[in-house]
Amino acid sequence: MILQALTERYETLAEEGRLPRAGWSDTAISFALYINDAGGLEDVVSLKQPQTRGKKEVLAPRALSLPAPVKRSSGVASNFLWDNSSYLLGLDDKGKPARSLECFAACRALHHALLDPVDSPAARAVLAFFDHWDPAAARRHPALAGRLEEVLGAANLIFRREGGFPHEDPLIRQAWQARYNSSDDGPEMVCLVTGKKEPAQKVHPAIKGVAGAQPSGAALISFNGEAFCSYGHEQSLNAPVGKYAAFAYTTALNALLADREHLGRIGDATVLFWAQNGKNAYQDFFRMSLFDPPASASPAEAQASLFDAPASYSAADLQKMLLDLCQGRSVVFDDTRLDPDATFYILGLSPNAARLSVRFFLKNSFGRFLQNIQAHNERLRIAKPSYDRFETLSVWRMLNETVNQNARDKSPVPGLAGEVLQAVLDDTRYPATLLNGVTLRIRAEREITRGRAAILKAYYLKNPHPKEVPKEVLTVSLNPESTNIPYTLGRLFSVYEAIQADANPGINATIKDKYFNSAASTPASIFPILGNLAQKHLKKMRGSNRGRCIGYEKQLSELAGILGEEFPARMSLPQQGSFQLGYYQQTQARYQKKEEKQDV
Repeated sequence: MILQALTERYETLAEEGRLPRAGWSDTAISFALYINDAGGLEDVVSLKQPQTRGKKEVLAPRALSLPAPVKRSSGVASNFLWDNSSYLLGLDDKGKPARSLECFAACRALHHALLDPVDSPAARAVLAFFDHWDPAAARRHPALAGRLEEVLGAANLIFRREGGFPHEDPLIRQAWQARYNSSDDGPEMVCLVTGKKEPAQKVHPAIKGVAGAQPSGAALISFNGEAFCSYGHEQSLNAPVGKYAAFAYTTALNALLADREHLGRIGDATVLFWAQNGKNAYQDFFRMSLFDPPASASPAEAQASLFDAPASYSAADLQKMLLDLCQGRSVVFDDTRLDPDATFYILGLSPNAARLSVRFFLKNSFGRFLQNIQAHNERLRIAKPSYDRFETLSVWRMLNETVNQNARDKSPVPGLAGEVLQAVLDDTRYPATLLNGVTLRIRAEREITRGRAAILKAYYLKNPHPKEVPKEVLTVSLNPESTNIPYTLGRLFSVYEAIQADANPGINATIKDKYFNSAASTPASIFPILGNLAQKHLKKMRGSNRGRCIGYEKQLSELAGILGEEFPARMSLPQQGSFQLGYYQQTQARYQKKEEKQDV
């Protein structure tokens, strides 16, 4: 299913001229070797272009459509008409001159094999270069003066002559295409993608751009051990894919990974998404609906909305579009009509040594995915502090609530990102590891942030425990009518904390620091102690602030009426969730009242 979807995307974009045809690939080139008709090297010219990355403008290699690269591991194999300095010049900066000469010899042999029959000035110039170039004297060549260090790095080089790039010559292109089409490296097998019987590709092109994977590229399909092989099939023949399909799916996947504006990072997963019809507007709208603003956004833009769209759209406009799409109505966005019934794909990839792991692959209608995201955001909705300007809590921010921010590695538990995102997009139950992660952070830090409270609310709405966490406690803001005991105990703890803060301003160690976890798990042994402390604090306050003291006593009386005279000896994990929600919502209600008084 994954390969078929990627191959289909390749064919859609190739027909529009947005992806190269089979045998060709968009390749980053840093320098051009200018040669004359006699094959002499006249100059080395940088092809790098200014490119904005984040807030900086850097020089980046230029992307050219060139003959497809070979798959390399540790052997010597040359690309056609382009490569690094070891192959085109016989030089490197790794201190391995013998290997560089071997690479140059392999490159010369390949070009003679392809270009000897070609009768064109460009082909003769390239062959003359290989026949006359002397790697032993190359470092002293005047054309390399001042550029040798850059050229010997990881940069790709290409030939150029006065008439243009050799790969643009029609006769040379025909020679390469004939070579590519006839180079069958595997036995005839039924292709899993096309269903046709054709030579299978033993080694698929590398996938580049997955965060954490090998910079040189990793494999999506590969077998290299007896335990993973069957019926004597080696390398990729255990999952036979024809040459065309292998080129098509890898080209489409590499293009998606290279488009940094239309992918996301959640935990260790790189998330790709695309519409079957190939229109970028679907990707733009989906990214705005699920991910945080890009790093290049100003603080004001990031605070205003999670949307990053053309300036002609306000946050209200985009919200209306989102609601229309969720209700099955098409909308016009960025000059494209978005159809809620359009087929949409989401792919999550994670690094795994020299290979890639598929975290998830989802297919659904565009509108259904947006509906699921909206339902998830609605479950997360909860009262928030006034300084928190984000209306929604992104998946990345959810995962961040499970991480110790003082740790060196601030990554969530491996696999958690994929599990949570899949639950959101498929509208299924949240993983228990999400609740465990949040619970551990609350116990360790004794702090319930907006994000942690929202996760507790969303988790128990989707993974219901009606007896221990009834819906009456899973509200957006404080529910003073709730008679749930754990929820009311959380509210009571918040009132005790407020009384202590008013009686002892600036106190270092509060009751939350000392008793929060034990109050949530074993209230019968802790709340009598907290009640005695609260009475002492109220006695201290009566002389200086009698009005506030009366207000607290009224709150305590109301809560005591719900709780009765006995407290539970122990509370289960779901009941502790009710306690934590009660504490958070009572605290937010108190802060909200303070802000309202200040505004008046």
